[in-house]
Amino acid sequence: MSLIPKALQNVVDALSKLPGVGPRSAERFAYFLLRSDPRLTTTLATSLGDLHAGVKHCPYTFALISANEDTSSLYANPERDKTIVAVVADPFDVIAIEKTGQFSGTYHVLGGLLSPIDGIQVEDLHMNELVERVARDHVIELIIATNASVEGEATSLYLQQLFTDKNVNLTRLARGLSVGVDLEFADHISLSRALEGRQKI
Repeated sequence: MSLIPKALQNVVDALSKLPGVGPRSAERFAYFLLRSDPRLTTTLATSLGDLHAGVKHCPYTFALISANEDTSSLYANPERDKTIVAVVADPFDVIAIEKTGQFSGTYHVLGGLLSPIDGIQVEDLHMNELVERVARDHVIELIIATNASVEGEATSLYLQQLFTDKNVNLTRLARGLSVGVDLEFADHISLSRALEGRQKI
């Protein structure tokens, strides 16, 4: 016999599937929603229901864009330099760098980092599209802006090998970023210094 009503247990089970949310946290979140104004849960349910239909990836940068957009607004902006591309792992890394206000180029989102242990191989990332884009947009510099982690370094090394014979400069974010810190959670000053101090590799 369950001590928790099935409708509430269903919410707990759903929330516990989120990363970093354990059973106890899921129970607290679910109970908070139950005690809240029903309009909050309705708004939350509606926004979640619209999530997949309302968001897609830019066909050039693979950044997240609204479903009614054709390309990323940053890529379409004529004031952005398409010949300088920051290569990042995830869409939220774009937001982190943009908050510094120091970068006027464009982005390419790989969609993750190389990690054989997690089953993420080269073919799972947007590597081929990056090669095509370098040629199409006459890119002169690729800034490898991956995390300072084992996966980030492995991805950086692969990119260096991939573009060895290509006529493009590869730079890496300077070590203004602490090892193990994701770009999404880095402070603006560290990111600004890392961009300003990037070095050729």
